[in-house]
Amino acid sequence: MGQQWGIEIFKIICAENNFENFNTPGFFMSDNNNDKTQLADSAIPERAVTKVDSQQEPSIPKCVLCINAHPDDQEFTVGGALAKWAQQGAYIVTVVITSGDAGSNEHTPAEMTKTQLAALREVEQRNACAVLGIQETVFLHYPDGTLQPTLDLRRDLTRLIRKYKPDAVVCGDPTARFFGNSYMNHPDHRAAGDAACDAVFPSAGTKFIFPELLAEGYMPHNVSRVFLHGSEKSDVWIDVSETLELKVRALKEHASQIGAWDPTEMMQEWARDEGKARGIAFAESFRVMILQEEKPEQEKEREAKHEFAEAVL
Repeated sequence: MGQQWGIEIFKIICAENNFENFNTPGFFMSDNNNDKTQLADSAIPERAVTKVDSQQEPSIPKCVLCINAHPDDQEFTVGGALAKWAQQGAYIVTVVITSGDAGSNEHTPAEMTKTQLAALREVEQRNACAVLGIQETVFLHYPDGTLQPTLDLRRDLTRLIRKYKPDAVVCGDPTARFFGNSYMNHPDHRAAGDAACDAVFPSAGTKFIFPELLAEGYMPHNVSRVFLHGSEKSDVWIDVSETLELKVRALKEHASQIGAWDPTEMMQEWARDEGKARGIAFAESFRVMILQEEKPEQEKEREAKHEFAEAVL
């Protein structure tokens, strides 16, 4: 009801301002499931990008920023895809917002302090990244267990996006709360996903959001794609059959969390379940937000030659 009312108001505003495009075919689309009218992507400039075929794996990103709340979040979820991209030449930066200092369990010595645990988990994360072929690991040292999507966190992530200029950002889906009937998503995971998405858009690409970053030398940057893991609305599947073993090896580096447990069987089961819908032996799935259209290589080459010519002149 609310959406339909909003669209009718939008039509009135368009009519009052002599905007006639809303009557053109495709400006609105009908939801066949409930017969409601929705704005089509082409009606909204920020959505007017070319979507790719979700049945095909996306092209390998040149630079990736993988943002998660804790050490081991990355290995449990997207280690196979990251290893695959790294093998094919992607430059990958892992960003860990906390150092996992609240992650004590039966494998943690009783005498270990939070500071000692944080230091240990940072070493484990760096070792796991080395297994996956990831080039850089950044820790932001926010408190574990009480993470919030604050402006300070969004600023810190925006700074990193502008610094590394990734064409893809990987993070958790902040809208995911419940998985089946046996796991409630950690609040730190949701907070990390929220802050990461808000850093990507609108903060990283908008000049006067966090203008202090300009003074630090970090110019705006527009991310092309966001890969959301743990989503209930996955639309892209990445075949990790050849890198699943690396994912398991990387996960084993987090001994402070898993002890001597062998995660092989569970990781295979998860990847098998993910790939079943697409006929893939082992897969990791994502909801992919396409924020900028990928340009054909010929167009990129023309632009590069044009920029070079202008520089020479």
